[in-house]
Amino acid sequence: MATSARAVNLNSFRKKVAVHKRRMRAFLTRTENKPPRGLDDMVKDIDREVWAEVDCLTCSNCCRKMTPTFTDGDVKRISKYLVMSPETFRERWLRLDRNGDWMNRSQPCQFLDIKTNMCSIYDVRPRDCAGFPHLTRRKMTDYMKWHRQNIEYCPATFKMVEKMMERMTILKKQAQ
Repeated sequence: MATSARAVNLNSFRKKVAVHKRRMRAFLTRTENKPPRGLDDMVKDIDREVWAEVDCLTCSNCCRKMTPTFTDGDVKRISKYLVMSPETFRERWLRLDRNGDWMNRSQPCQFLDIKTNMCSIYDVRPRDCAGFPHLTRRKMTDYMKWHRQNIEYCPATFKMVEKMMERMTILKKQAQ
């Protein structure tokens, strides 16, 4: 039964992560190595449940603790929106990481309004942000490494993995 989306309590979330992170990461690794039949469809159903339960605007932990990768297209689009050159945008806000990717210089994200948890460039935000937390990528196993990382930062990802674990336990019992 779906409930209405509720506010995220980050203190409670961090405690749950501390207790369950290792077990969830191991589960995701096992699932990646031996995906059950219908995994992608299962996650589509779970996705609807997760978003009925999690209100991102009460959280913004991703914007506070993580950084997206900025593609050249993102830089061009955002710098145009901010009426500055791509070079000026990169100099002011971004840094190159060791893989040669453009990332935010600091955290929280410079475009996050801390009071409202809203993005000041939402309409032109990086592709990475627009797709986050990548719950329903068509080939779930291709995103397991990201889900292993994101359970620590994203309550929606954490809830998705919880629900996957519950469903797979039920399926396993039914198969016995």
